[in-house]
Amino acid sequence: MLDRLWAERFAREWAADWNSKNLDAILSHYAPEVTFRSPRISVVLGKRQTFVSGLTELRAYWSKALEHVKELRFSIKSIGIGGDALTILYINHRGEHVCETLVFRQDGKIVEGIVTYLSPLHQ
Repeated sequence: MLDRLWAERFAREWAADWNSKNLDAILSHYAPEVTFRSPRISVVLGKRQTFVSGLTELRAYWSKALEHVKELRFSIKSIGIGGDALTILYINHRGEHVCETLVFRQDGKIVEGIVTYLSPLHQ
């Protein structure tokens, strides 16, 4: 069960790692068996792919993504806390509103990440 203080501390550290573009620090939060889902994967890798599996694939994806980003900025707006999951709502360097849900193992390592981009509803 995640508690609020731990979740807030984790989210701040996670964003700081991203903002410094420190890939090793970022990856230190993830378990070897991680599955990561994002619509950006297909854009970055140039093929129809919605997820990567394992730290090796995740490193390759993020390495390539970071090559194309001059300045990266994640500004946290709020967090949502579940039993074993944390959702971080932030605005990225492109001005996009992003929700990133991270599912944790007992030891605090992330086993699944799901990224979605917010869009206004059209009535």
